[in-house]
Amino acid sequence: MNLFIIPLKMLNYFLYTTGVFFALQIAIAGQNTSEPKDTLQNNSLNEVVIIHSKNKKLTAPKSLGSVDEYLANKEGIVIIRRGAYAWEPMINNMAIERTRQTIDGMQIFHACTDKMDPITSYVEINNLESADVTSGSQGSLFGATLGGSINLKTKKLLFTEKDSFKGKIRTGYETVSKHKIIGGDLNFTSNKLSINGSILHRDADNYRAGGHSEIKNSQFSKLNASGNIGFKFNPRNTLEAAAIYDKATDVGYPALPMDVSLAEALITSLTHIYTPDNPWITKWETKLYYNAITHRMDDENRAEVFIRMDMPGWTNTYGVYSAVSATIAEKHHIHAVANAFYNKSLAEMTMFSNQPQRSDMFAYTWPDVKTAYGGITFKDHWQISDNQSLLITAGIGTNKNHVSREGINQLSIFLNDDTFKANKTRLTGNLAVNFEKTDNTWLYGAGIGYGNRAPSVSEGYGYYLFNSGDQYDYIGNPNLNNESTYEGNVFVKYLTPAFSSKLSGSFFYLSNYIIGVITPPFNAMTHGGKGVKIYNNISYAVQASADWNFTYKITHQWMLTGGLSCSYGKDKDDNTLPFIAPFVYKAAINFNWKNLKTQLSLRGNTVKNDVAKVYGETRTPAFAVLDWSANYDSYAVNNVLNTSIGIENILDTAYTTYSDWNHIPNPGRNFYIHLTYSF
Repeated sequence: MNLFIIPLKMLNYFLYTTGVFFALQIAIAGQNTSEPKDTLQNNSLNEVVIIHSKNKKLTAPKSLGSVDEYLANKEGIVIIRRGAYAWEPMINNMAIERTRQTIDGMQIFHACTDKMDPITSYVEINNLESADVTSGSQGSLFGATLGGSINLKTKKLLFTEKDSFKGKIRTGYETVSKHKIIGGDLNFTSNKLSINGSILHRDADNYRAGGHSEIKNSQFSKLNASGNIGFKFNPRNTLEAAAIYDKATDVGYPALPMDVSLAEALITSLTHIYTPDNPWITKWETKLYYNAITHRMDDENRAEVFIRMDMPGWTNTYGVYSAVSATIAEKHHIHAVANAFYNKSLAEMTMFSNQPQRSDMFAYTWPDVKTAYGGITFKDHWQISDNQSLLITAGIGTNKNHVSREGINQLSIFLNDDTFKANKTRLTGNLAVNFEKTDNTWLYGAGIGYGNRAPSVSEGYGYYLFNSGDQYDYIGNPNLNNESTYEGNVFVKYLTPAFSSKLSGSFFYLSNYIIGVITPPFNAMTHGGKGVKIYNNISYAVQASADWNFTYKITHQWMLTGGLSCSYGKDKDDNTLPFIAPFVYKAAINFNWKNLKTQLSLRGNTVKNDVAKVYGETRTPAFAVLDWSANYDSYAVNNVLNTSIGIENILDTAYTTYSDWNHIPNPGRNFYIHLTYSF
């Protein structure tokens, strides 16, 4: 236990020190009230997915689509779909263990052992401003990552010279699942005070797949509410308090053997922003935060099950970060972040006996695992010349796990290892260097990177986690080595006012690759299971991908876009890795005229023959799907009515993709209408 006290002391010291800085920044408020200097700063190299433009109009064709739907259409992101709700995002074909997901820089951890509640499910489209998507080791700003990162930025109001009160009313309907949407926003801003509140409710029945077949257990109901209040002490100091409450009930997962009766999140933060009168430092932001996630998985609504089960899970996270932005010699645009958090993950499994004389069975699937982390990340965007730039990213952190006595006892049954201790401390780090050069209409770029991560809670300490994809029970292994990646990437882009084209590629060599390995002596605990896999390090795996995208502006009104991508992934034994994309293509024709925007799009995959048989994958056929959408803005004085209509899967194609868990069918033809009234 003494080994765990050391990082806790470090965490407490960091919290204390940051708290002193926090108070010190506020104390400075009355000492300097001059206006901040306007300093130009170059953009970083990561991709920013804009959800709203500056005038708050949605840029995507489906104005009230879910965050999952927006991310699914973005370059470099693939979605694992287990139902109609809470899809798991992958970056560079890597699942969430190998990537980093944050909300406004806050560390938030899902509470489901089956990853049925990624943190992207706890934000709604009406309170989301943008999504920063960063590939590879460059994404280590808020912690270690291999594949990249997604940072969801929620809406923040700007202060206005005059008092301003605005609002929106939102509603929509989709036929494929009788999906009903209703909500609204209210905003007040002045020169010192800003207040924002939003609420959105979704309710959907079972959806129908192509061919009009009903997909049972695919319903869901969801309520999301958020609010933030900001106060400007003076031109240099601002304090913001924010909260998100999200509650989903009666969520069906047709690709899994269990559903979810409750997925609930409370996400809170307090942020101080200081803009000093300094020729170098442009911004200093400090955030304290707390979030709690509750997730209750059960099979009460399943008609036939071998044995009834309840699997609730909880995560609680306390965290802090302090980020400084600076410009040095007008060439070095620096961003440094000190980040620390403390997380507790607990999940249970109860199997209810079918025979009255026998007792129920109970186990901790996450045996009260506590994690303390502290790290520092540094980014320098060096503008070498007018047409050359270098982005250097470097980070280091310490990750400390502690597992309960119950967890030690459970895992000892399978590990039979006297070296297994309750505490485990690991050092993690990232380093990336990316170079860009422009030459008239051409833009070139290349980069290398190194990433290092600690095992996830499931990989290190999970207990009898049933994977319905390959039909194995998984056991964690706290003696795992850190997984590392060596990365290379390159791109070339051609850009003119009428035409742009980008070709890019990336390669990852993953050392000490963490994967479940079949352990023959142990029998499956789950009815119908094939056996037991224990997480282990294999020597290496490799992944690669290539993408080509283009945009052609035919006229001022007409535009053609499209793209192709392919991926590769093998382990040390030349087995294909799971969820590696086949040949993927997309194309769209867009027409814009005054207040009308319309799009006809085509998307599809080729057949996936090279499947990961060792990891439970089976062949998926080729498919192609047509979609149509239109958006129109009607103006009346200062009010705007946005009408968004469309038809998804126009031909009612029956299809499934390689990333649909257990080949769950996709929705069929869907007519939708979304209305947003702004006043």
